[in-house]
Amino acid sequence: QIDPKDYTFSGLKDEIVGRLPGKVAGQQFVIQDCENCKIYIFDHSATITIDDCVNCQIFLGPIKGSVFFRDCKDCKCVVACQQFRTRDCRKLEVFLCCATQPIIESSTGMKFGCFQYYYPELALQFKDAGLSIFNNTWSNIHDFTPVSGENNWGLLPETAVVQDYVPLPSSEELKAVRISTDAAKSIIPITRGQRQKNSDESCLAVFFAGDYTTANARKLIDEMTSKGFQLVQTKEVLMKAEDAHRVFQQSASEFIPLLEKGPVVALEFNGDGAVEQCQSTINEVFSGTKVFVSESKASASQDVDNFYNFADMQMG
Repeated sequence: QIDPKDYTFSGLKDEIVGRLPGKVAGQQFVIQDCENCKIYIFDHSATITIDDCVNCQIFLGPIKGSVFFRDCKDCKCVVACQQFRTRDCRKLEVFLCCATQPIIESSTGMKFGCFQYYYPELALQFKDAGLSIFNNTWSNIHDFTPVSGENNWGLLPETAVVQDYVPLPSSEELKAVRISTDAAKSIIPITRGQRQKNSDESCLAVFFAGDYTTANARKLIDEMTSKGFQLVQTKEVLMKAEDAHRVFQQSASEFIPLLEKGPVVALEFNGDGAVEQCQSTINEVFSGTKVFVSESKASASQDVDNFYNFADMQMG
């Protein structure tokens, strides 16, 4: 028998509370009327509602459905979810991983950054919540109630460090979770999202489903970012033959047989010389693996547009 009290934090003040990995196990969770608290849910859940919280610091592990903040103010959060919504909120700062377009309504002073967090159980919790680490539209915010001449939301500084916003838990129980907020260790690849690109040259790389797709994609991200290129966006999505023709154009036929194995993982890198560097890295590091990579600087921006237009339609 499930006791709702085990899945609720209510009416707390000046406390440090949380749930360890395995303790929520896909249930719904409610957080309400908390003030000046540090709250950590180190597990996956079904949905989470957060109402009337003030000056709280909150970490929420992967949420299979939606997270909904209502009437909250001055909170700092790290959140991974399928859907993200706020209503009547003021001054929330959120490091976000969200599979769909985040929505704010009647909310002001909202700031967003890319989710960055690691602990050993987190990868499996993402799987259990049905979330892909490559589907993160953290910066593509939809403001349901825009006010002309005003901006209700913006992006956190690129230099923002998670621990300055949501510190690691200091209670004995929660210290057992082996956390790293080092961006290089983050379970979610750090993307530029909607920030201004540094260069007019981007490159698209697409990995096809197999045993090492995630590891290969991460390896290419590490190789490219260590050379100063920036990861703009990532996507994991199923493709059909007709999609392949649209995206891969004349080289579609060699990739179509690979689509039946499962979703593809696409990466967009940006920087002068991105195409050449991406090609040579793929030839050196992934010689036995079939990877689609843009052929030239001229075709690359079209590749990126073709793929992400298709992916947005799929996800939409």
